[in-house]
Amino acid sequence: MNVAFIAHDTKKILMQNLCIAYRSILAKHTLYATETTGRLIEEATSLNIHKMIAGPIGGEEQIGAMVEQNQIDLLVFLRDPGGARRSEPDINKAIRLCDIHNVPLATNIGSAEVLLKSLDRGDLEWREMYR
Repeated sequence: MNVAFIAHDTKKILMQNLCIAYRSILAKHTLYATETTGRLIEEATSLNIHKMIAGPIGGEEQIGAMVEQNQIDLLVFLRDPGGARRSEPDINKAIRLCDIHNVPLATNIGSAEVLLKSLDRGDLEWREMYR
């Protein structure tokens, strides 16, 4: 399955820790991320991440386009609901695209852990029919 990662600046360390904790699950899948988030995940986990351009200059839109083309099966977008800056990706676009295309979306550590455990159990295999 194809899993994508986006994180606001204040959540990048949390994203690294999430990926460290679930490295064994993530290693079984194809991973995508915006540039900085992907680099930080790679540094922390040695996982292979397909990196888009930086979020503020279009990386989030690149991942959004992959969602639209049913090339992403799960999106983890750790956001800072109170501190997102103008230069950071807009979560509303991601939510809208995931809702339209039935892509599971985690926006916080709790929902991310639930979805990653579901991914490991095979609960998201229904996404295969969309491809």
